[in-house]
Amino acid sequence: MTGQMQKRIMSDGAEVGVYHAEPTGRRKGGLVLVQEIFGVTDHIRDLCEEYAADGYEVLAPALFDREHPGFEADYTGEGFARSVQLARELHPFDLTLADVQTCIDALAERGPVFVVGYCYGGSVAWFAATRLHNVAAASAYYGSLIPDAADEEPKVPVILHFGRHDDHIAMDGVEKVIAKAWPKATVYVYEAGHGFNSDRRKDYHEPSADLAKERTLELFEANGG
Repeated sequence: MTGQMQKRIMSDGAEVGVYHAEPTGRRKGGLVLVQEIFGVTDHIRDLCEEYAADGYEVLAPALFDREHPGFEADYTGEGFARSVQLARELHPFDLTLADVQTCIDALAERGPVFVVGYCYGGSVAWFAATRLHNVAAASAYYGSLIPDAADEEPKVPVILHFGRHDDHIAMDGVEKVIAKAWPKATVYVYEAGHGFNSDRRKDYHEPSADLAKERTLELFEANGG
């Protein structure tokens, strides 16, 4: 890996770790990559490196650093329980959005900035498209908060990736999002389960992951990347 974890000062004055990966070759833009509930894990760092190889300068904030510095967990047992506690009880979601905005602003002076997020981060990517500033486009993977936030109209192009066999997000919720027919939102449904993009998870589905990545890069390129 060529990236490294750095400390950045966030809007509330807190010092938070941010994984930073420089682009390979011509810089196409900036990208804020938002973690799952499990922290900035080796999987998240790998994704940062992949997007850097695609030409994007990537920042991935360690969102739970205030509550649990350096937090990384696996997908089972105590690690999973702690992840849920951090995401749902201890860490304010609005603070996550503020940290993502800080990272967006850090990249915005050097060209278009995009957001991509997975699971917890998928919900964040949706709100980046509906609420945040200086976002050129966003790609949201299986964000469970999205169906209940479908009334918020995206301000910028956003694509949403859901698995038809997701145990955490019911298809009627996905249909609710589709029915909104927001002009700047496109919903894709894959024959896969939750977490299909991660090769560390049991529901990893390589064809869906590859197609979603292809669509994400096409979205970025169509919006200045």
